[in-house]
Amino acid sequence: MGLRYRKHATTLPGKPDIVFVRARVVVFCDGDFWHGRNWESCKEKLGKGMNADYWVQKIAYNIERDQRNTKLLQDTGWTVIRLWETDIKFDPPAAAAYIRNVVDENRKARQLMSNSAPLDLLGNANEIR
Repeated sequence: MGLRYRKHATTLPGKPDIVFVRARVVVFCDGDFWHGRNWESCKEKLGKGMNADYWVQKIAYNIERDQRNTKLLQDTGWTVIRLWETDIKFDPPAAAAYIRNVVDENRKARQLMSNSAPLDLLGNANEIR
């Protein structure tokens, strides 16, 4: 799709899988089990298995950590995309198109912000001399 990106940015919270620096977009490809997709039914199944306390706590912690990292990134101006593993596998072109749309929109918005001249109180653009 012609997009430039970085993988596994260790300097950002949560180490996003894909980072679009200029557009300020990060993408996480979350595994269904490890990140708690359908958590209520999964928790019930885990509760019946071996070492249930460990696994329930482990996945619950992962969910909380993901929420914390998402908030940290959003609070510092990043747009966060989280995609589930099975959704990506089911329709990779749809996942890629969604990412592409978000990246394009962010780029346009950031470009508009950087190109706009400051307004005075009457709403007139100030000239830079």
